[in-house]
Amino acid sequence: MGKTYERIDGRLRTFIEAQPLFFTATAPLAADGTVNLSPKGLTGSFAVLDEHTVAYLDFAGSNAETIAHLRENGRITLMWCAFQGPPNIVRVHGRGEPVFRDDPRFPGLLARFPDIDPAAHGLRAIIVVTAELVRDTCGYAVPFMAYEQDRDLHAKRFAREDDASLDAYFTKKEHIATSLDGLPGLPLPLPPSTV
Repeated sequence: MGKTYERIDGRLRTFIEAQPLFFTATAPLAADGTVNLSPKGLTGSFAVLDEHTVAYLDFAGSNAETIAHLRENGRITLMWCAFQGPPNIVRVHGRGEPVFRDDPRFPGLLARFPDIDPAAHGLRAIIVVTAELVRDTCGYAVPFMAYEQDRDLHAKRFAREDDASLDAYFTKKEHIATSLDGLPGLPLPLPPSTV
């Protein structure tokens, strides 16, 4: 039923890029650490960079667990499910890195996301994932669900922020600069936006 792929291309890439929702999973090294699982969406915020590398935009939110775990150990799994059409689940297991707004690579990476306005979402970082293992499985038990549209609430909430107010928002949140388990999260103060 399951198959391992050497690269992200062809039918596999088409499937991944067509999904309106995917999930990220990370964990700290500590055996008693908190495993994090996050849904990701917003059309245009995900990109396949090459046959072994994907990236997504990391927007403002109330915590930064993924960033903290990646800074500590780099382990990440991304998962897409087919909620419409033939059943399918694709997982990319790999190493991830948060590329922050003051990184020289940031502008070039950001150019790979031309269909979304990152300023409206409080862009914190771009998460770049290098695939180490790519697999699909059947997805027979995944239900059919219909995608209607992206929610506009995130953009409405964060479009009114500038760099100073966004930094103040992050500073007030308990688990932005430090994870639930006390790991370093988003570096603050937030570097100025390049967008």
